[in-house]
Amino acid sequence: MSLRTSYTVLAPFYDATVRALTARARARSCAWLAQHPPMRVLVTGIGTGLDLPHLPPQHEYTGVDLTRAMLMRSRPRAAGRHYRPVQGDAMALPFRDACFDAAVLHLIVAVVPDPARCLGECLRVLRPGGHLLILDKFLRPGQRAPLRRLANPLLRQVATRLDVVFEEALAGHPGVRVVHDEPALAGGWFRIIRLQRTETDRIATPV
Repeated sequence: MSLRTSYTVLAPFYDATVRALTARARARSCAWLAQHPPMRVLVTGIGTGLDLPHLPPQHEYTGVDLTRAMLMRSRPRAAGRHYRPVQGDAMALPFRDACFDAAVLHLIVAVVPDPARCLGECLRVLRPGGHLLILDKFLRPGQRAPLRRLANPLLRQVATRLDVVFEEALAGHPGVRVVHDEPALAGGWFRIIRLQRTETDRIATPV
């Protein structure tokens, strides 16, 4: 089953299973945006719009998701915000280089088939100096986590990956620094991370 198909099926139930569990972590991650004047902000993997209530209203937001069903559910949550939904692939974003000031990647890096490519695409569309806000579940380097790895082959086909090591996904992207990294949920399995693009040259997405 493709991710587009599985998340089209899951769309009506997604909020009930994810909203309450992640609301505080989303708010903590998005709090950085409230400190800054108006910017162009990309929200990749916007889903049903669970991030939208936590996004400060001064910015201009573009929300991208693979499935139309998810995007349709995001619209009502955008009240009071300049919000444009776009159907697209997180691993092949339909935007030119360096066209956003900040980007949000909540619960998407560990969902897509290629986490490194997803990170690379978000970094590509960020201007130099731009920030990338991440919330997701990651294994630590060298962490064995046998039960998660055992369940991963099945769950990655229908919903999410359980084996993503953030440091490995980021390793192929020079010109980026980790500004913030803190545990968020499930004893530190979920992390809130903020990256800054420092490289002035074009960041290429891995092939």
